[in-house]
Amino acid sequence: MTGNHASKRLQASITIRVMLAVILCIVFLPSMSTAQTICVEPGDNTLQSAIDKAPTGATLLLQPGIFTGTVVINKPLTLTGQLTSILDGGGEGHVVMVDAPEVVISGLSITHSGDSLATEDSGIFVTAKGDNALIKNNHLDNNLIGVYLKGPEKALVLNNRVLGSQNPHMNDRGNAIHIWNSSGSVIEKNHLTHGRDGIFVTTSRNNSFRKNLIEDMRFAIHYMYTNNSQVIGNRSVDNHTAYALMFSDKIDVSDNVSESSRDRGLLLNFVNYSIFKRNVVRGGTDKCVFIYNANFNQFDGNYFEACNIGIHFTAGSAQNIIARNSFVDNRHQVKYIGTRHLEWSDNGEGNYWSDNPAFDLDNNGIADVPYQPNDLVDQIVWRYPLAKLLLNSPATQLLKWAQSEFPLLHPGGVIDSAALMETPMIDMSILSIPKINITGVIQ
Repeated sequence: MTGNHASKRLQASITIRVMLAVILCIVFLPSMSTAQTICVEPGDNTLQSAIDKAPTGATLLLQPGIFTGTVVINKPLTLTGQLTSILDGGGEGHVVMVDAPEVVISGLSITHSGDSLATEDSGIFVTAKGDNALIKNNHLDNNLIGVYLKGPEKALVLNNRVLGSQNPHMNDRGNAIHIWNSSGSVIEKNHLTHGRDGIFVTTSRNNSFRKNLIEDMRFAIHYMYTNNSQVIGNRSVDNHTAYALMFSDKIDVSDNVSESSRDRGLLLNFVNYSIFKRNVVRGGTDKCVFIYNANFNQFDGNYFEACNIGIHFTAGSAQNIIARNSFVDNRHQVKYIGTRHLEWSDNGEGNYWSDNPAFDLDNNGIADVPYQPNDLVDQIVWRYPLAKLLLNSPATQLLKWAQSEFPLLHPGGVIDSAALMETPMIDMSILSIPKINITGVIQ
């Protein structure tokens, strides 16, 4: 009797699943605009079989359950379903390889890629044939690399949740989103957590990264050899460095936030002809900004608060415009070692310095005397840290007084001839936390 009851319960369960699948297909079929919609049941290699049989342009509607085995999409198709439709790669290679243009992957859970950096194992791997790929509303977890765009043009990665590796050896992790030799691709409104870098891009151009939330990584956004691109409206929280930009030109970096980065908010290394506007860096960071051999850049309207060093400027960086920024409550506003004088004002407007004791007797919003954050004592301390023990000594105070009375003693450094008396207005709404729905993706 017990066996008969168990058999009946099993048959009833199977019947219910079949009925639900039929209902889902009936509900979804009328709303599909593609030439043909095919419902696909979970199982071992059932998805690859359906892909092989599907006509070009078809929509594969994946039913709830686990689809095991890696898949290759070699024709324009749409894969869609619910987050309970789980693609499990079984720990081998790429879970999904997109090797054709005009492919859509939407609303799926994708997990368990291989773990080899040498073969770039990924949850979703898009080849150079994958132009105009659309990857949206997916949940990617337990993959070495979340999404890899290797060469496609005009791909869109939108509103995905990527949970990366928490391997204690950070360099053995993969990136949440990895981009190589891609032009015109957009990465927007994704929530990226753990792994090595949130978005890593190299040898690319004309890309746009917008409104992504990136947490608990090495670099939130990492640029290498990438030009004519945008980093706009992103939020970095608790990463080692928020925005690491290297060997790249003509980047628009605007309206981004870095909160509680361990090392740096903005890092520029050989970055030229770029614009940095209305960015906010604050909270427990060693250096709000680090600039190394970067030239012809414009910093305008940024807000740098509560860092050990507001801005560290070094290695011959020249011809940069730094004006209308706010340096608020940093332990050291500027670290600059050099013999040249650098003017940090533009068209009669400088920057706001929270430690500037100057007066504004003519009430024009500009300090009556220039602001110089790096005097001779500062430079001695940078070179010889043990000199901090003498900061309050009579000899140090005498040196500071002499330098103020005889400016020629100043060895070079930053001068703000038009320091602002009040911080320029900035839209603090960019500090608000993006709304996250129950699936974990950004609304």
